[in-house]
Amino acid sequence: MSYKKVVFMGTPMFSISILESLARSAYEISCVYTQAPKKSNRGQKLNTSAVHKCAENLKLIIRNPKNLNSEEEFEFIKKINPDIVVVVAYGQLISKQLLKIPKKGFINIHASLLPKWRGAAPIQRSIMNSDSETGISIMQIVENLDAGPIMKQFKVKILDSSTSEDISNNLSQIGSEVIVDILDEIFDEKSEFIDQNHKLATYAKKIKKSEGNIDWNESAKKILAKINGLNPDPGAWFIHKETRYKIWRAKISEKMGMPSKILNNNFIIGCGDKSIEIIEIQKEGKNRLPLKIFLKGANFKQGDELK
Repeated sequence: MSYKKVVFMGTPMFSISILESLARSAYEISCVYTQAPKKSNRGQKLNTSAVHKCAENLKLIIRNPKNLNSEEEFEFIKKINPDIVVVVAYGQLISKQLLKIPKKGFINIHASLLPKWRGAAPIQRSIMNSDSETGISIMQIVENLDAGPIMKQFKVKILDSSTSEDISNNLSQIGSEVIVDILDEIFDEKSEFIDQNHKLATYAKKIKKSEGNIDWNESAKKILAKINGLNPDPGAWFIHKETRYKIWRAKISEKMGMPSKILNNNFIIGCGDKSIEIIEIQKEGKNRLPLKIFLKGANFKQGDELK
């Protein structure tokens, strides 16, 4: 294989193991693009992305423009003249002008089984929808969002206990294991890209914090899917005595009772059908705790109503 130049684009933790895998390979990473630093909640400090920190450790050139599609970035990438651009959860749309630069185009590792769950939050939406499986799709980027032809897909099962963090780590690991072989196939002219069935497309909208508020009138299955899908961020939560509590882990109980009511001293909560048994919980401003430890200092009793 001749020496090939790669530009990498990614932002969250999900992207890191794939970047590290490329850095260990024979491919030259000419530059890493990641989202611009964001202010912390208190506004005192600029926080760089997980990929930014990783690229610094790898001593790679880093670009973090607020607008990827500016003339300045077009000229920069054109000067690099990359053979291919690998995108993994970068977070910006890519213009037609940029898409034409690399000889082998832009390749995206997307965390869903396309055409299902195009968009910003595919893992969360898949779990919240109670899907039985998800995966990654290796696809070519086109102008329309996540609509490009697919080269390969790799599937994983979603268990009742699977959180977004669990699935994200699993899919990221798979991506890191296959990315070099994927590029080898592309450069060896052995790859085949198949158009998606656009009629089957569904969209994974960005998660709003307000979606974390638990509606106890929903089924226990749907509530558990929300708890798992929104773990770790932004989390599924309820209010009790004007204080917010985030549920990290839970399971379904067969016990029946009024929705939103604490049904016994083990903190089992009634739902629209069946109930939810909490395993791990966090009071606002405090550490997350296993339920048994949490209950020692908690002011909850049977019959309390949660909001």
